[in-house]
Amino acid sequence: MKNNPIIFDGAFGTYYASLRPERNGEPELAVINDRETVQKIAREYVEAGATALKTDTFGLNTFQFDSDTVDKCTKAAWEIASEAAGDSAEVFADIGPCPTENPDEEYVSAVKRFAALGAKNFLFETLNDTEHHIKAFEYIRKNIAGAVIIASFAVTQDGYTSGGSLCTSLFDRALCAGADFVGLNCVCGPAHMRTLVSRIDTSKYPLSVMPNAGYPSVVSGRTVYVDNPVYFADKVADMYMLGARIVGGCCGTTPEHIRKLVERIKSLPPEKEQKSSNVSGFPVRHGVAPVPRRWFGAEKPAIAVELGALTDTKTERLLDSAAYIRDCGADYITIPDSPLAKAKANSFMTASLVQRTTGMPVIPHLGCRDRNQIAIKGDLISGNVDGIRYVVAVTGDPLRKCDRGGIKNVFGFNSYDLIRYIASLNEDIFSETPYSVIAALNINAGNFDAELLRAEKKIKCGATAFFSQPVFSPESAKNYLRAAAELSVPVAAGIMPVAGYKNALFLNNEVSGISIPDDVLDKLKNCSPEETAEVSLGYAKTLIDSVFAGGGGFYIMTPLGKAELSGALVKYIRERISGNDNNR
Repeated sequence: MKNNPIIFDGAFGTYYASLRPERNGEPELAVINDRETVQKIAREYVEAGATALKTDTFGLNTFQFDSDTVDKCTKAAWEIASEAAGDSAEVFADIGPCPTENPDEEYVSAVKRFAALGAKNFLFETLNDTEHHIKAFEYIRKNIAGAVIIASFAVTQDGYTSGGSLCTSLFDRALCAGADFVGLNCVCGPAHMRTLVSRIDTSKYPLSVMPNAGYPSVVSGRTVYVDNPVYFADKVADMYMLGARIVGGCCGTTPEHIRKLVERIKSLPPEKEQKSSNVSGFPVRHGVAPVPRRWFGAEKPAIAVELGALTDTKTERLLDSAAYIRDCGADYITIPDSPLAKAKANSFMTASLVQRTTGMPVIPHLGCRDRNQIAIKGDLISGNVDGIRYVVAVTGDPLRKCDRGGIKNVFGFNSYDLIRYIASLNEDIFSETPYSVIAALNINAGNFDAELLRAEKKIKCGATAFFSQPVFSPESAKNYLRAAAELSVPVAAGIMPVAGYKNALFLNNEVSGISIPDDVLDKLKNCSPEETAEVSLGYAKTLIDSVFAGGGGFYIMTPLGKAELSGALVKYIRERISGNDNNR
């Protein structure tokens, strides 16, 4: 390998578009609609010196084309690549990402189609994760002797996929699942990918690199890349010298890019031998951050109290409430992230303010609705710098329907992706000060078995504890106790005292999953403020009693800024804990 690197071809789709701009539609169909041009492109790459050819099947799957078309195009693409390769190059069945939530069987089917044609080499490229490829890898290992598998991931300049996973973590999973080579392709230009490769331990990872030619521009409605074959060749040759075993190109690269790359590698003087770096710039995670004396599920369960984020610039009430809650005996303050899609102050900035002022740990909520991956990472870095060590990771409430005409949801992540992303960052830039990630559990779900499966998935993604939605009924209390017993991480019971009759009606009629008993509503009707507090606290205390045996701690949600209600419940829980201690 050191003397004879595997050199892949470059891009087909962008190069084909530059040759045949008049042809619109998927480039995968060109193998049957414009076979002559596809054959010409394949031959050009071989003549340029490529020793490995990809089939023109990147986007070919039965979710975008009918089965008959997929079969015909697979066969034609294999024949074209095999004919062009001859004895000069290996042919790799190219399998790109499939646009569906559960594509496992689609990947297996693609492997079977290629195997029937004689394929033994497989490139799974532009991957976001490994979860859905394991079955395909297992099929190859079991049924195709001597097969070669490359798993190549699309990552941003900091080494993360759009799903929030760190590239080296994905490399480990892919190799364990049966891949022979792991690597990077697409998204990054050659300079940024070279920087990433310099941080990867190439003595540990058999690495493939296929960067884009650079970053695209749109000219007259067409996506174009800078014409930079010499520059591209220099950067990719650097990656080869850093230990990459397979090199090639992705979007924007042409036969000329590959020709210059081959020339550059051949021109390397003998004394510049390829060296594997054994120093990784991606730190290994050392465990979750230290927690205070009390933690959820500990012998003396922790209590967290949620205070609403700011809706204006007046901070006095929030800070006074936080100090009061601290003095009542709470262990944490939590700050929600614009619940019900109503704009409020940034939860991380608010958490930092409260933490600095009160001296107690604050847990901001982080939702996916209003942020892409860049904004999420920015908030996490800012919070970590300011001493925030805990975060509640949630998907977030969608925008109200009437807002959707001019205002768009973001949702680049869901809660699973977000938890996984934070866990990945804990292995990387937060390795010395990692976040403890808390997830949400809906104990009011109609199908609680399914909700528990969701919770197990969140634990696998990196959740270290759960905050439950509010307990409001015997059924939700029963679900909480079941979750506390069955899940492997602590579950804090959600308790929400109602602020009054109107608040109870709103929760009952407008917030999904909450059902306040009729007798409580009747008691709240026509009450004075003092009587309302008595009824609300009395009912909340019965709910606390009903879930106390779960032992996971408590998450108290303050209604409409009434911190005195939450403070009274904190004191009640502390008294119950002290009573248990005295009875031992």
